[in-house]
Amino acid sequence: MNTAERDLRLEMLNSLLTTPHRKLEQVAEIHKLIVELDPLFYGHLAVWYQRYGDVRDHKEVFIAHLLTSNLTEHRDAGFMMLQEFPPYQVARVVDFMKQQQNKLPRSARTAVRRYLKARESNPALFDRAALRGRKAMKHLYASLHIKPNERANAILFRDTPPEGSLANVLKQLAKAESAPEQAQLIVEFNIPYAIAIGAIKQLTPVVLVALINSMTPQEVINNLKSLQARGAMDHPEVKKLIDSKLEEASKSGRVSAFKAQIAADLDADTLAKLEKVTNEQVKRRGAIARPTALLVDKSGSMENAIAVGKQLAALISGITQADLYVYAFDTIPYAVTAKGKELSDWERAFQHINAGGGTSIGCALEAMRKKKQVVDQIIIVTDEGENATPYFSEVYKTYCRELAVIPNVVIVRVGTHYNWLESQLKQQQAPVDTFTFAGDYYSLPNLVPLLTRPSRLDLLMEIMDLPLPVRDDK
Repeated sequence: MNTAERDLRLEMLNSLLTTPHRKLEQVAEIHKLIVELDPLFYGHLAVWYQRYGDVRDHKEVFIAHLLTSNLTEHRDAGFMMLQEFPPYQVARVVDFMKQQQNKLPRSARTAVRRYLKARESNPALFDRAALRGRKAMKHLYASLHIKPNERANAILFRDTPPEGSLANVLKQLAKAESAPEQAQLIVEFNIPYAIAIGAIKQLTPVVLVALINSMTPQEVINNLKSLQARGAMDHPEVKKLIDSKLEEASKSGRVSAFKAQIAADLDADTLAKLEKVTNEQVKRRGAIARPTALLVDKSGSMENAIAVGKQLAALISGITQADLYVYAFDTIPYAVTAKGKELSDWERAFQHINAGGGTSIGCALEAMRKKKQVVDQIIIVTDEGENATPYFSEVYKTYCRELAVIPNVVIVRVGTHYNWLESQLKQQQAPVDTFTFAGDYYSLPNLVPLLTRPSRLDLLMEIMDLPLPVRDDK
């Protein structure tokens, strides 16, 4: 793998990891570029992203590209990976292939047919899928002209669900007069919160307890604002149950609390529990074994850089096994130290750091050089608008020479940004990656894979070592 190829793959990987949650057609361009330039890498990257990525739009576009690929192994991998999706995502993949790629190969139709028939053959699985993704399921049958079996037809199209089906239970729930009767149906049939809410006219504490008991930890997190709006936090017993679900979430493998933590207007106790879930989630992505510096721009109008800096400090400090140096800077550096690793600790550490002054990105690195603080990677949160000496690219040369290291630089761009710093570093062939923060805090954990591997090449090799799923029905 020569340097140009490696750099191209890394550039593609970085673009993929740092593209925020958007509409499918807006994330499609980067996929089109990768699959054309390096189809073999793309296949392995798709498998890797399904396992470690967060943005569902990317996961869907990956599957669409695999299913429409000229490579048999891609189509087979896409065939198998599609089977794991919930109905709404399968529908989005189908629509993307039709609308954006103008094709729907026979193997893709077969994959969807198998998906639907596998659920038809398992009534419990079908009922769950139809309850959560009724509209998507109907869309898949109708748009691909797949004939449902008698039971599926009765549930989805004739609206005459058979006795014992979840769709029939939902009708009973809507008719139930008393809270105990509603609660019993919710508990007995494990009716999802989002579905039950539409069928129940009045939410009593008894019904709330039944609903929360039936929710997964992730569902509780996703619906915290809704639960709060419906008075769930005002009842001690209900609140206690919510807390126990959040405690369970902190021990769960693939739970995401980051978005809820940022967006929710919740009480301090609940936010602290969400923070714990987030920290545990990030820890599972790997540990940072290399000494790291986080430099946060606090110059004029850089309030958002400070906000992102706090989040990153909490994110990184929880998984760093080596030295971590944190500085804020304008034209002079300010060392920032926290007494703990939680977001609340970093909030306190940054409390007197306010935006103002000119911008010397290099001043913080100069302070590190003088103190002989040696790091292997430097994360800089900035708009790259450097207008005062010492300039970072100049200090970087001296730092590398005197301390005998070549740290990788990750620029986290915020606000109306430039590419001044990136271009200066590239001119001197310094290893530099960029991550554009577009206001989506949910995307910040995507930085972790870039920071936890010993090198970018190791990350690429890890991706290439992941085998593609093999179709099992040939």
